[in-house]
Amino acid sequence: MNASPDLNQAKPLTIAVTGLNANDNPGPGLAVIRALRDGFGENLRIIGLAYETLEPAIYMHNQVDKTYRIPYPTAGVNALKERLKHIQAIEQIDVLIPNFDAELFNFIKLEKDLLGIGIHSFLPTHKQLEQRDKVNLSAFGKQNNFNVPADEVIFSASEIDVSTERFGFPLMVKGKFYEAYTVTNLADAHIAFYKLQAKWGLPIIVQKFIKGIEINIAGLGDGKGNAISVIPMRKLYITEKGKAWAGITIEDKKLIELAKDFAKATNWKGGFELEVMKEDNGDLYIMEVNPRFPAWVYLTAAAGQNQPKVLVDLAMNRPIEEFESYKAGKMFVRYAWDNIVDVEEFQKLSAFGEL
Repeated sequence: MNASPDLNQAKPLTIAVTGLNANDNPGPGLAVIRALRDGFGENLRIIGLAYETLEPAIYMHNQVDKTYRIPYPTAGVNALKERLKHIQAIEQIDVLIPNFDAELFNFIKLEKDLLGIGIHSFLPTHKQLEQRDKVNLSAFGKQNNFNVPADEVIFSASEIDVSTERFGFPLMVKGKFYEAYTVTNLADAHIAFYKLQAKWGLPIIVQKFIKGIEINIAGLGDGKGNAISVIPMRKLYITEKGKAWAGITIEDKKLIELAKDFAKATNWKGGFELEVMKEDNGDLYIMEVNPRFPAWVYLTAAAGQNQPKVLVDLAMNRPIEEFESYKAGKMFVRYAWDNIVDVEEFQKLSAFGEL
């Protein structure tokens, strides 16, 4: 195994981060970067890994020191491997943090190869990734005594009629990677199906609607059954896509225990997010399990548990301690900011794949 670099050395700690988009369905990359800069200070170099030329964090030079384009996940493992070898020869990356669901399979596949060239990571296994997949979540819940809404995995719009008879309305229609629609009639259910199919492909998940308070939990598992950090957040403002645009940390022992039970049941390794619905009677339903940090993960640093920073420590085999407390009542309110850049930067990234 490669020796972990010393932070006291002249060379800054170099961390590569994906998920640099920041639209109304933002990626976690920028929040991860902000947490890392809080955690490691000035002796840090951030390398952005982007799929598209208009991912906003690319052009935030106070956050991202240099950006490289990388091939889409559909290009396969070998294309990603060759690109990362090229980047590593230039940048000497210490740790890589992927932040998109769809890219994780390839990065997990390359974990040992990347370590061989000096790039550390701290990722779940393929088995763990599959366990919490939307198409398997219901079975996972039954196996581990978690409340998960009843659902059906469908491959054609004609199957929606049967699902609506079983679950009634309102109804959740979900894409296999991202996005979900709450529908109240059959026509809207069909529209949602085709939208999600066009964007994310098949299958589509149709899930029973659960009424309650929407809560997200950001967690960090050590791969040995322990949740090193757990921060619950209640959504205060939700976009049309169901994303939290404002939220507040809350104190709730049942939520913390739920995240710890998940980490124990899966031996989860790395960051994760539980999307939870809390019914009026206090029952907790796991709606989704996201296998990486959420876009609001900077709130964990603000609340006293800097999850991205600790993930880096875990990746580099540094000693860490399980967090015991955090500050409830810390809020985030997301905002849009027009970042002005020169077209030459866009052209350079488009032409050469670097900026």
